[in-house]
Amino acid sequence: MKIIIALLIFSIIIIFHELGHFSLAKANGIRVNEFCLGLGPTIFGVTKGETKYSLKLLPFGGACMMEGEDGESTDDRAFGKKSVWARISVVAAGPVFNFIMAFVFSFILLSCNGYDVPKITKVSEGFAAEQAGMQAGDVIVKMNGKHIHFYREVSSYSMFHAGETVEVTYERDGKRYTAELTPLYDEELGRYRYGFVGGEVEKGNVFKNLLYSGYEVKYWIDTTLGSLKMLVTGGVTLNDMSGPVGLVDAIGDSYEESVSYGYYAAFLQMLYTCILISANLGVMNLLPLPALDGGRLVFLIVEAIRGKKVDPDKEGMVHFIGLMLLMLLMVVVMFNDIRKIFM
Repeated sequence: MKIIIALLIFSIIIIFHELGHFSLAKANGIRVNEFCLGLGPTIFGVTKGETKYSLKLLPFGGACMMEGEDGESTDDRAFGKKSVWARISVVAAGPVFNFIMAFVFSFILLSCNGYDVPKITKVSEGFAAEQAGMQAGDVIVKMNGKHIHFYREVSSYSMFHAGETVEVTYERDGKRYTAELTPLYDEELGRYRYGFVGGEVEKGNVFKNLLYSGYEVKYWIDTTLGSLKMLVTGGVTLNDMSGPVGLVDAIGDSYEESVSYGYYAAFLQMLYTCILISANLGVMNLLPLPALDGGRLVFLIVEAIRGKKVDPDKEGMVHFIGLMLLMLLMVVVMFNDIRKIFM
C-alpha cells in the first residue's frame, strides 16, 4: 500500500507539472505530439486529436513532447517557430504549476488543520532567551530582518544559521521589542538552542488561510534553497540526499505512521507531503542547469536579450551533456537510497 500511495503522489505532482507545459503550449498554438506519465516503453496509449496520451513502463517522470522542441521542424505550429516570450511562458509553466499546486494543497491543509503560530509557549532556564527577558506568550515576528510567519521558520533559521547570533524582534501586548540571542549548544539534543519552544496551532478564516497558503509555499521554497546552499557549502553531503527510491520509502513510512491515527490524519499528512515535494520540484526545475526547465530558460532569456537564437546544435549539446550528468547523479543517489534502506 505504501508504494502505491507514494507512486500516486508522484504521479499527481508530475502530471500537474507537465500539465503546465501542455496548457501553455496549447494556449500558444504549439502542436503537442505526446503527453505521457512515466518513462520508457509505452504500456497504454490513446490518441485524441493531434496528441497521444500515454502511460509508460517506468513510474517516474513524465513528458509533454512538443513539435520541434529539440530539433528543427517546418511545421508552423512547432515550438521553435513561436516567439521567444511564448516559449518562455511554456517552459516556465511547469514549475509555476507546481507552485500553484502547492498553494492549493496548502489552503486545503491550513483550512483543515490550522497553522503553527510563532508564539513562545515556554522559555528554558540558562539560555539566551531567558537572559534577554523573553517570556511565554511573546510572538516572534522577525529574525535578523527576515519576517517570521510560522514557528517552523524559527527552527529552520536555527538549522541554516547554526550557532550564529541573531537579532529577534517579538511582540508583547501590542508592542515590539528586540533581543540579541546567541544560541547555546545543547549536548542532550545535539543542536544549538535559543532557549524557547513554541508552535501553538491556530485556525484562521478563509482570507487568512489564503494569505498563509502563500507563506507556506514561500517557506518550502526558502527551505529548498537553504538546503541547496548547505549542499554547496558542505553543510550536507550527497549521503543526505534522497532520490525517488528514498522518497518512496519516506512517504511510505510517513503514511504508515499517520494512518495509525486514522485515515483523516493520513490524508492530511499526504497533503503535507505533496506540498513539500511539489514546491521542491518547482524550485529544482528552475535551477539554471542544462536539461532542466531553468537551463532552457537561460538560453531563451539570452535569445530575448540578443534578439536572435542560440545555435540549436550547441544548445542541444549542452542539454545532452547536462542530461547525462543528471542521470549519473540520479544513479548515485538511487544507489545511496537503496544502501540506506538495507543498512
